[in-house]
Amino acid sequence: MKVRWLVNENFPAPSVAVMRASGHDVLSIAESHSGDADTEVLALAREEGRWLVTFDRDYGELLFARNYAPPPAVILLRVPSYRPDEPAAWLEQLLQEPEGLLGKFTVFTGKTLRSRPLLHRV
Repeated sequence: MKVRWLVNENFPAPSVAVMRASGHDVLSIAESHSGDADTEVLALAREEGRWLVTFDRDYGELLFARNYAPPPAVILLRVPSYRPDEPAAWLEQLLQEPEGLLGKFTVFTGKTLRSRPLLHRV
């Protein structure tokens, strides 16, 4: 499965570079849509069929409490401290079973992984 990524502004540039060097299709909000509202980032991910990766918990609120339409998958990274190149390695690790992430809001803590189905409610 070929995943197209959209990484939020808070995703470190060194990890973007590592992912691209590994052949991943990565759109970085920091590079091309800096300052966009979270709702615009969600819409972009959905419209382009990209998996959203973020450190920002606000996306859970938008998707589950405010019923915004989701992208194919969302990965929330909740790791308190890390080296700037580590998030790329985490995503490579998670891609070992991409089908388990598709259609889900997944929280990765560095040690644990939990997922919840993304439901589009209009």
